[in-house]
Amino acid sequence: LLYTYMFTHPGGKLLFMGDEFGQTSEWNYKSELDWFLLQHDSHKLLKDCVRDLNTLLRGEPALYENQFNIYGFEWIDLNHRAESVIVYRRKGKKPADDLLVVLNLTPVVRRDWKIQVKDKPEWKEIFNSDAKKYWGSGDVFNPNVETVEVDKKEKIFEINIHLPPLGALVFK
Repeated sequence: LLYTYMFTHPGGKLLFMGDEFGQTSEWNYKSELDWFLLQHDSHKLLKDCVRDLNTLLRGEPALYENQFNIYGFEWIDLNHRAESVIVYRRKGKKPADDLLVVLNLTPVVRRDWKIQVKDKPEWKEIFNSDAKKYWGSGDVFNPNVETVEVDKKEKIFEINIHLPPLGALVFK
């Protein structure tokens, strides 16, 4: 969840030595990183998650084209503070490249979560931090995103998705 937030939020990215696989001790310049931790799934699969986030960052123009100006970011939903769900849009130079990022900051599964978005009627889940391949539960995902037009004139669509606990989702 935290790494997805960092990789999808505007600005430069910074990982310190060993963060990419969840090193448990402070880095010491006099010794090597604790590479032996990669024998444990929790560390090995976190490394895979960071690798895939790097791939997403390099492959999705919305995450880098406008990362240092005001045109690359838009808050979509900040009205669910009580539920700790944050939704924002990352924008590229072309609207077709836009990404929707949904963060569920609580350990509660939220099914049938409704979000209203402008201009784009179809969304597909391209990243889910709760996937089993990242040591997540793999129980909550969105193979098909339901979309309903709620305002034809303003081009507003409502999407219905399921949010994994302490999870981050990225849609394109």
